[in-house]
Amino acid sequence: MKMTFRAALLGGLIILLGAAVAPTVMARKDLIYDPGPLKATDSLLKVRVGEQAPDFTLKSLSGKTVSLSDYRGKNTVVVSFIPAAWTPACSDQWPGYNIAQDVFRKHNAVILGISTDNIPTLHAWTSQMGGLWFPVLSDFWPHGEAAAKYGVLRSDGMADRTIIIVDKKGKIRYIALHNINKRPPLEEIIHELEKIR
Repeated sequence: MKMTFRAALLGGLIILLGAAVAPTVMARKDLIYDPGPLKATDSLLKVRVGEQAPDFTLKSLSGKTVSLSDYRGKNTVVVSFIPAAWTPACSDQWPGYNIAQDVFRKHNAVILGISTDNIPTLHAWTSQMGGLWFPVLSDFWPHGEAAAKYGVLRSDGMADRTIIIVDKKGKIRYIALHNINKRPPLEEIIHELEKIR
């Protein structure tokens, strides 16, 4: 019975997510650059589940620097690498996390959104979305340094679409490289956060 209720709750959240994000994406359709289908994976992971997550320090949209280690002992961290601002799947993925903000908070989890785009590009893009509740970090210079540490930097300078969950002790608990052309399923992330709790 408990699993049925959880499945129904997640299903409802996903339907709500799709319904809320779709109009926003459609309103910006003329601003979104569609590169067409891209090769799904063009990187070689350098990290594994159970290992200590490599630390990184990146500049956020607020102008402050943010390090993964800032959250040690405080929060579970969902590191979300995306390929590029102003592209269809990325413009669908991150706004969806706004709708699920309470679910992340319930699991004492924060998201660190990372892109190899520069700060002005990320500022314009996220402003067009109406803003995001989580820190958006630029891995622009030295170009792709954080993505390279994790082994998700592609040969074209973008990061592969990757979700990495790091627990409060700084250990990697989950890694998923997703098809670069598709948004990762939210229910997958929530399921992994429940396992950590």
